[in-house]
Amino acid sequence: MILVLEKGLGQYGEREVLAKLDALGVIGQLGRLYTDTVVVIESDVATKPTHIFSQIEGVSKVLRIGQSYPKVLEHKESTVKLERVVIGGGAKPIIIAGPCSVEGLDQLLQLADGVKSVGASILRGGAFKPRTSPYEFCGLQEAGLAYLKEASRNTGMPVVSEVMSEKQIEAAHDYVDIFQIGARNMYNYELLKEVGRTNKPVLLKRALSATIDEFLYAAEYVMLGGNNQVILCERGIRTFETKTRNTLDLSAVPILKSLTKLPVIVDPSHATGKRNLVRSMSRAAIACGADGLMLEVHQNPSKSISDAEQAISVEDLALINSDLEALYQALQIMDAPNTSAKNAGEAKITESVEGQPIEGQLVLSGSAIS
Repeated sequence: MILVLEKGLGQYGEREVLAKLDALGVIGQLGRLYTDTVVVIESDVATKPTHIFSQIEGVSKVLRIGQSYPKVLEHKESTVKLERVVIGGGAKPIIIAGPCSVEGLDQLLQLADGVKSVGASILRGGAFKPRTSPYEFCGLQEAGLAYLKEASRNTGMPVVSEVMSEKQIEAAHDYVDIFQIGARNMYNYELLKEVGRTNKPVLLKRALSATIDEFLYAAEYVMLGGNNQVILCERGIRTFETKTRNTLDLSAVPILKSLTKLPVIVDPSHATGKRNLVRSMSRAAIACGADGLMLEVHQNPSKSISDAEQAISVEDLALINSDLEALYQALQIMDAPNTSAKNAGEAKITESVEGQPIEGQLVLSGSAIS
């Protein structure tokens, strides 16, 4: 941090500023520039609020250097562990799959069996649904939670579902394994604090217009409550483009991984809004290092009550899982010591032509997925 002092403050005023910093337990070094006199703060003040310094008499401006989300930056654990699933830390990427909205018990039980059979590790499903229009289907509420619990018991899969208020956290606590904070609520700091006080993992989605810094500040709010089990989810940001629902910012994945050890997953369903793009962007997400995928799946995608345009079938999910397996294997080979891309070998990958699966090759020596 740098404090820019008022012009004409004089040596007495400068000493007063240093004395007040000392009273705060902060070490500062006075410096003179061509046009300004500054105090360079040598102490760690990342967690101290800016106003403490801006209100010191004689300080005209406070400049923070670097990021101020120390818990996110300093977090050492790279995995989030559930009873049967490990997310992050170099483990094989996981798939979170299920309907956008829980529509009924029979529907959910059938779908849970289906997604598990083709490789999904975690079941997703919305019981409380935030909708742009209040007249649209807003979920089955507590009944939906009970159905998710039943599906979890039947399949052994952990469950993730969105919560939007303290009341919903209490209602969902005994039914879900992971609390999801949706994109609309990334800036709901009181909600972030509440899930931060729980003992369950939190899947935090990036808001539609959030910068990466803002995204990580939101994670900091959760971790300040004592809950370090945060999973970051890139789900696309709003841009000028109209051909897709959002623009999937895949550069966020390696950037986030360079800044924090928290697991990072990608939601290609919400990012694209179109089922014919989900598989391609799932491949790209795994290729750039995502720790998992979050996908909307339905028995009859075009008849899904919520977000029908982006829902995929169980058969599509099977193909995506085959892609994931091949890409993970390929990346493991390429990252292995003393292994070059030239001799890395080939990995099997399943393609689909007019609905019929065929066997193709993922060649690591330069060819694209064919």
